[in-house]
Amino acid sequence: MTHFGQLIYSVLFLFIATACSGKKTILLTGGAGFIGSHTCLELLRTGEYKVVVIDNLINSSEESLRRVAELTGGEPIDFHKVDLLDYKALVQVLLKYQSSSSSQSEIFGVIHFAGLKAVGESWEKPLNYYDNNITGTLNLLRAMKECGNISRIVFSSSATVYGDTTQIPVPETCKLAPVSPYASTKAFIEQIIQDVVKQSPTKMQSVILRYFNPVGADISGRIGEDPRGIPNNLMPFVAQVAVGKLPFLSIFGKDYPTADGTCIRDYIHVTDLALGHVAALKRLERDSDLTESPRVLIVNLGTGSGTSVREMRDTFASINNITVPYKFVERRAGDAARVIAQVDKAKKELNWEAKLGLDRMCQDLWRWQSNNPSGFNKAGSNKKQSAANLKPIISHTLRVAASGILSKTLITGNLSGELNRGNLWKKWRKGAGRITAASESNGFKAL
Repeated sequence: MTHFGQLIYSVLFLFIATACSGKKTILLTGGAGFIGSHTCLELLRTGEYKVVVIDNLINSSEESLRRVAELTGGEPIDFHKVDLLDYKALVQVLLKYQSSSSSQSEIFGVIHFAGLKAVGESWEKPLNYYDNNITGTLNLLRAMKECGNISRIVFSSSATVYGDTTQIPVPETCKLAPVSPYASTKAFIEQIIQDVVKQSPTKMQSVILRYFNPVGADISGRIGEDPRGIPNNLMPFVAQVAVGKLPFLSIFGKDYPTADGTCIRDYIHVTDLALGHVAALKRLERDSDLTESPRVLIVNLGTGSGTSVREMRDTFASINNITVPYKFVERRAGDAARVIAQVDKAKKELNWEAKLGLDRMCQDLWRWQSNNPSGFNKAGSNKKQSAANLKPIISHTLRVAASGILSKTLITGNLSGELNRGNLWKKWRKGAGRITAASESNGFKAL
């Protein structure tokens, strides 16, 4: 056995006996999507939560959840293919988690990701966006009240609510000026949640997260962004050009008032963003009151640093030693020259800040795209992990553990999930029969 293998086994033996009980149940709407699946993964990695996912799979895949379960060593995920517009089906799901002995729900809180999200498409189909995003949220809030008084909700909002602001960096107090129908739905939903929380007799609480430009993928390369059709966002577009699915990258405009003439955005690694959602849940868990009345906290999630479109393309090409051809095309309507988050509030209120830089964003994105050139439709990667490939995963696990978010239980679960796909795990499980059964089942349960 190598020294590296001995280290892995020692870590597993050290923490295997600390499996926690009394986990809190979290409902994720849209939990099979890009940000939802990464948040699902990070929630399970803490070892403190059970996860229930609702998703209509219009823009996502069940395969993402199967891989999340695989990555966490068989942590259970209850998945329900349900559209939030189907109120009856939504209620039927939530009633499954309502206590038979009381009126309270087993669900501790909700993270609401579900919604249509393409800015350009929202101009073409505004009625679809208003109906899906707003009506879906209204149904969710009603069902939360009727099915056990679920009182905590974290909402996935967007920096697009700020519009083409001149305040740089953008504070949470910036006047909202949404430009697209998509952005307008986010702003409306924010107000709806604030009004509902204010009038709630059950002391509802909410954290509204306005995040900037999510990129990257989980360090394992097993889950990532899998857009349908031509990508709407920069980095999936870059990655698909790099893998040969698209001939070149279109850069919209080269005459903006920036150093290289291209737009500047605040790019944030999706893993950091997912951990921001975990931090928001812990904020609701920790405090009975929030600093903003009435019981709603609005927080930007970004890095506080800006990077131009051309800089992102160049960094991706350089760090991965790959060619990404590009062409300049006309500006897109509504694109602001520069948008960067003010992040002080996230540090103060959530004890959270982004840790992963541009190099990691680009490396992790390419690992995902090169191993899965067709996304979740075809598994393009070898599932077996060598000791060398496990090193960045272990590094990530220990980094998050040091931040206080990851529990001992999930250090075990995360590493065992990785080892389960390689020879090291075969040796390990000979002496650890107690966890073999849980690990051999992928934990994914579609209901």
